Amino acid sequence: MTMSQADAIDRLVADAESVPESPAEAVVASKLGRKRDHSRDPEILACAVDVLAEVGYEGMTIEMVATRAKAGKATLYRRWASKEELVIEAVACMKRADVAAMAIPDTGTLRGDLVSLIRPHSIQDNDKKIRVMGGLLSLISRNPELADAVDATIIEPRAAINRMLLHRAMERGEIPDDVDVDRLAMISPSMVAYRTLVQKKVADREFLLSIIDGVILPAVGVRAPKTSGEAATVTESEAETDRVPAGIA
Repeated sequence: MTMSQADAIDRLVADAESVPESPAEAVVASKLGRKRDHSRDPEILACAVDVLAEVGYEGMTIEMVATRAKAGKATLYRRWASKEELVIEAVACMKRADVAAMAIPDTGTLRGDLVSLIRPHSIQDNDKKIRVMGGLLSLISRNPELADAVDATIIEPRAAINRMLLHRAMERGEIPDDVDVDRLAMISPSMVAYRTLVQKKVADREFLLSIIDGVILPAVGVRAPKTSGEAATVTESEAETDRVPAGIA
């Protein structure tokens, strides 16, 4: 081989290495055993959730997520073969509410417990989750795996908190034992989702209080205050529950 031929081959190799990998090439590379660095996965998945909440599944692209995460598209394709695969894992990794480990306030009344869980951080977190769910509606209907992930990370944690508070109220004799806990637990999440996705309005503190006083309490036979604005007093210790997702949001 002459020197000029060797130089030509070197240039071809350099040019080939500079071309971004296609999704198919990334998958092949992955199967061939290329070492993958998973240290940035949580950051990339969080960026995917942010983009999803902003533009929805149809408007989202791998490139948008890569730009937000300051990573190369090839990096994402080596880890996730498609946008759908990335979205499923991103939703599955969204912060779940570990109900058993939560120090949920016990104020002595059902209303006090529900009101104590309304916090600005919780409202923002739940609003984002609902928008993520809205952005996935077109995909959920044809992907059971994604539907299960959405239920596990967005719907069920909030419903579980509601069920816990309702059962607690039963145990102290505040509400009847024959209350349909499962259905009542889903009323407020459904109303919040409708307000956020259909009416395009924020499910703020005033709205959440109206659900407590106008729907939940009457349904279990508990009298609400004369005005829904009479919120339960929040003590300094209860303020620590700001990280707990609002049970009725």
